[in-house]
Amino acid sequence: MLLVCGLDRPVKDGRIQRGTAISRDAGAEPVVVLTKASRDGDIEVDPQRAADEVRSAHPGIDVIVTSVKEGIGIEEIRSIIGHDTVTLLGESGAGKSSIVNALLGDDVVMIGDVRESDSKGRHTTTTRELHLLPGGGVLIDSPGIRAVGLIADTDGVAETFVDVDEIASTCRFADCQHEGQPGCAVAAALADGTLKPERVEAWRRLDAETDSAEPIAPRASAPPRRPRRQGGN
Repeated sequence: MLLVCGLDRPVKDGRIQRGTAISRDAGAEPVVVLTKASRDGDIEVDPQRAADEVRSAHPGIDVIVTSVKEGIGIEEIRSIIGHDTVTLLGESGAGKSSIVNALLGDDVVMIGDVRESDSKGRHTTTTRELHLLPGGGVLIDSPGIRAVGLIADTDGVAETFVDVDEIASTCRFADCQHEGQPGCAVAAALADGTLKPERVEAWRRLDAETDSAEPIAPRASAPPRRPRRQGGN
């Protein structure tokens, strides 16, 4: 799953975390694609620095910096897709349609204008569209979304926050709530700087969302679920 984020707007960690959880829960591998790396100097962030910040905030996630105008990153995306089926997920105006056209080698998908005031685009893709790529591979272009709702089980969240989950598994007590209990490995990791507070908070928040969401059937090929290490139930 390609999580598309435009550099002409703030790159939101929460959106990437939710997209990663959904992707991992579906058995897919998430890749963050940062678009519009060259808009004639209009963007206010350095593309490579933005990519490094995403890698730091989301350990284990591949990040590709792209510019359709200059052809940057397109072949890297094509290589990742190979002969697989890949879904594009991102906000309206983030550059998904431009990526599709670049991969297809033709202006197949209409590209909408982006408002200068807030970098938001008009929905040019209103339904999911399936494209067969030259040389193999299938690309599914989804409509632009304003918010990513979490529909995943706890395994998807655990796989999104592997660093936190692995440390939580070493707490003294299996039912540790990570709220001041003795022997809490998460608290110790926060104290010595191994874990960042904002990352642990995001882990708690997404885990709470899975607790409040409607139960979903596990994947047929999914491995046995691990014991819960997060408080809530």
